[in-house]
Amino acid sequence: MTGLKTTFLSLLALAAIVFAEPVDSSACSEGTVISAIRFEGLEHTNPRVVQRELLNKAGEPFSAEKYEIEKRRLQDLDLFTDIEVSCGATVLTYRFKEIFRWIPAPAGKETDRDGLMIGLALANLNLFGEDIRAELQYRTATDPFFDKNEYAVYVSSPYLFGLPLGWNIEFLVTDSYDDIRGFQENSILLDLDLDYRFLPHFSVLASVAGRELKDAAFLPELGLGFAFDYRDSKLDTRKGVYFEYMVTHVGEGDDSDSDCDVSDGESCKGMGGENFREFLTDARGYFTLWRFVTGATALARYRQGDVEFYDYYYHGGANTFRGRGGSALGGKENDADSVRLGVHEVLLTLEERFVLMERHAASLCGINFFYGVQLVAGLDGSLLWDKGRPGWDDYEGAVYGGIHLVIPALDRIRFEVGYRPDRGEPAFYFGLFDKVTSSRWRSR
Repeated sequence: MTGLKTTFLSLLALAAIVFAEPVDSSACSEGTVISAIRFEGLEHTNPRVVQRELLNKAGEPFSAEKYEIEKRRLQDLDLFTDIEVSCGATVLTYRFKEIFRWIPAPAGKETDRDGLMIGLALANLNLFGEDIRAELQYRTATDPFFDKNEYAVYVSSPYLFGLPLGWNIEFLVTDSYDDIRGFQENSILLDLDLDYRFLPHFSVLASVAGRELKDAAFLPELGLGFAFDYRDSKLDTRKGVYFEYMVTHVGEGDDSDSDCDVSDGESCKGMGGENFREFLTDARGYFTLWRFVTGATALARYRQGDVEFYDYYYHGGANTFRGRGGSALGGKENDADSVRLGVHEVLLTLEERFVLMERHAASLCGINFFYGVQLVAGLDGSLLWDKGRPGWDDYEGAVYGGIHLVIPALDRIRFEVGYRPDRGEPAFYFGLFDKVTSSRWRSR
């Protein structure tokens, strides 16, 4: 999973309410035969990046329904703040306003484990004009400063040499005390994720990763899976369903410290290795009625084999279960021991979104971007257990509500308040990206 993780964008989006400028457009008549297609505003984007997303073709009648699908697909690229279409005679013209490309900026990341991390980032959102996103980041914890540090490189694109093969490369160096699981994490991670769109709504998935974790064995990962994707958009989905199933093997051989020779004065590895298979199911469904968007999601991960404590799942916070963790409304941070740990997990969410303000294009100091505002309310369910089948003692539920700011690169900034009835204390949560996205990579 990649993207520009910077809290600076939130300030830009808020300022856009004052500086936004509406853009007029000319509607095209349904059924008009298209003689040619033109593009305007593509200063940094190769035209083929746009062309491969279009459904309306030269020599065919114009379809407004196809254009609405095209527009969502083009918005998914996260390259444009505004997209319009007009017909001059029989020439179909697409007009684009590109998002900022190069951006040195403050960087941010919000996780349940480390809280808010800030730092510096240098990113190019459209490398070589080919919809390749590259980013360098340094992040550190804010409480206290420089207590936890991360160095990251992300590179990704939905295509490879014109093929519908999405790829994502992540290189991450971590120096951080994990106060949820209770150990010092000094690790290096290199990860490659592939998504080959074999059919329009069917993809084959693969993942290869290697993790060097101090005081533990080297941890290789290999995953294979598939996905059915009938969503109208990957970002800010309004309707459709998504289903993914993936099997990942983590570790190799046994978990003994066979490379430790005490007679030579070596320090034995203290945490051991792992050797397990993980079965993942990710299901999402969305339905829209007027401005109300209903979403139901379920993320389940079951593991067979030897899983060490440093890879246990946790529930509590903006990215998992909005009924534990977070900050109390009085400002006091909940203790890390309020977060539950387990080998297997299920995360359930039923969310209602009200689109208070649709996506608007804006420009500030020569930087083009967009913003939108949504009100949200929902229910969170959490199942976390170690062995056998889960029972009611392993389940927790909570309600939450808040406001989401829809912006480029981060998808959304989330300000939410969660409440678990049996706990009786509301807690504030701040999150980046959609929760169903951040739940998948929260440990990294």
